[in-house]
Amino acid sequence: MTRSAAFAPLRRRRWLVARRGVQLLVLGTFVLGPWTGLWLVRGTLASSVWFGVLPLTDPFVALQALLARHTLATAALVGAGLVTAAYVLAGGRFFCAWVCPINPVTDFAAWLRTTLKLPSLLGRHRLDRRLRYAVLVLALALSALLGSVAWETVNPITMLHRALVFGLAGGWGVVLAVFLLDLLVAPRLWCGHVCPVGAFYGTIGRVGLLHMSTPRRDACTQCGECFRVCPEPHVIAPALHGAAQGRGPVITSADCTRCARCLDVCDEEVFAWQGGPARRASAARRADAPGARWPAA
Repeated sequence: MTRSAAFAPLRRRRWLVARRGVQLLVLGTFVLGPWTGLWLVRGTLASSVWFGVLPLTDPFVALQALLARHTLATAALVGAGLVTAAYVLAGGRFFCAWVCPINPVTDFAAWLRTTLKLPSLLGRHRLDRRLRYAVLVLALALSALLGSVAWETVNPITMLHRALVFGLAGGWGVVLAVFLLDLLVAPRLWCGHVCPVGAFYGTIGRVGLLHMSTPRRDACTQCGECFRVCPEPHVIAPALHGAAQGRGPVITSADCTRCARCLDVCDEEVFAWQGGPARRASAARRADAPGARWPAA
């Protein structure tokens, strides 16, 4: 076996491994204080202070608090601004794939249902992915009406993080419910159709500067591997097969999580990272358009 062949399985998972490493690093930094007494960060993903000086606040939580007519400290407002700026620059739902502790749970559910070839309990019916934006609006409206940070009372992200960091047992039931929804009811149900956190970050990250692109889309063999592993497969087709319709090669959808799984599995190296502002779908037609038909996503 050649050296390249030996490392092929790792190569097809290199960005997945990188994401798990970042998620473990973030979680490990949070648990370091409660478990060892070395407090590099205090708080949770909702609101924290790093190294005793750097405030970071979830802007979705901050927005709910402001709508609930709560007074936020200056540090919390600064922290919300810093996090917002970071995800505006990173673009899309970078948080979902690289930071969120629920992501490994839903990824495992997706892998398991594919491995076991489990049917969806919804049958042929498909939920509208815009449902998560309705949940987002509802969470903000309830915060304003009830005077409380509504979504945080049921947020699986917060519950799992507190369970892992502080040993609180109450969140495990909610996490199990998310896992079973994705495993039995419909693929990628929670992150792809329900979670308002992803919808919020996708909204503020629409003008991001970091994108997945398909610079070698003419080399695509239409094997479908990228669609199979992508948690939001509908974002791929316009960039990969949209040249005949005048669409540029950059994935511009706010739903893209920047997980880079498409980059991992593509043997033809069609995909690549791209920095800078992306041209939208109305870009001029390209002369090198292969005009491939869009697969259903």
